[in-house]
Amino acid sequence: MPRLRVKKGDVVFWEGTVSDCAFIIERGSFEVTKKCGNGTSRRVGVLHASDIFGEMGLIDGRPRSATVTALEDGNVNVISRENFEKLAQKSPETLMPLLKVLSNRLRDTLERASA
Repeated sequence: MPRLRVKKGDVVFWEGTVSDCAFIIERGSFEVTKKCGNGTSRRVGVLHASDIFGEMGLIDGRPRSATVTALEDGNVNVISRENFEKLAQKSPETLMPLLKVLSNRLRDTLERASA
């Protein structure tokens, strides 16, 4: 898996851009922000080592749903769409952690929406 080094303040990807890979955080922390209707951005989360981001685009092929920015220097491992699809075909059971991440994020979103 290719590794990407990032510096504090680097934008890994912007909301609305093409989704062609996902990232697993090896080291560092990353802020996830979402555009609001009034043009400002709102922090929706902070991710740390072993967290994954960008995975929704691998599954649905739609543009990025948020912007991810490095809060400190770090490293992320890059999972290409091709590698993801090969993994899904050869060893679908290895996708269970990803499904748990997606389920937890959806559950958190629903809880925040009902609060």
